[in-house]
Amino acid sequence: MLIRTITTTAVLAVLALPALAEGDPEAGEKVFNKCKACHALGADAKNKVGPVLNGIIGAPAGQVPDFKYSDVLLEMAADGLVWDEANLAAYLTKPRDFMKGTKMSFAGLRKEADVQNVLAYIASYE
Repeated sequence: MLIRTITTTAVLAVLALPALAEGDPEAGEKVFNKCKACHALGADAKNKVGPVLNGIIGAPAGQVPDFKYSDVLLEMAADGLVWDEANLAAYLTKPRDFMKGTKMSFAGLRKEADVQNVLAYIASYE
């Protein structure tokens, strides 16, 4: 009985962990080249046209200091938007479908593998 309880607890603990990007961070670094004009990652990253993306996965939307977000993003943030992997994947695939009125002019990533790879790359800067 004790072993069953421990096993069940361990399985539930693993299921409660946030899903990590299933992509390849090295391939994601190449995909991120499409993002570099507007976004930065790393210890010395600074806001550009878009906010710094360090630690974005799992973070509430609209929280990067000194960045002026669009009204629609601020509204969604006030409603509880969190940049989990599902929301980021949807946003990166079709930003204007996910968030009507976004300031982000990027058309989106067409390939699911590119989305997963860039998420894995971004996740490496938590």
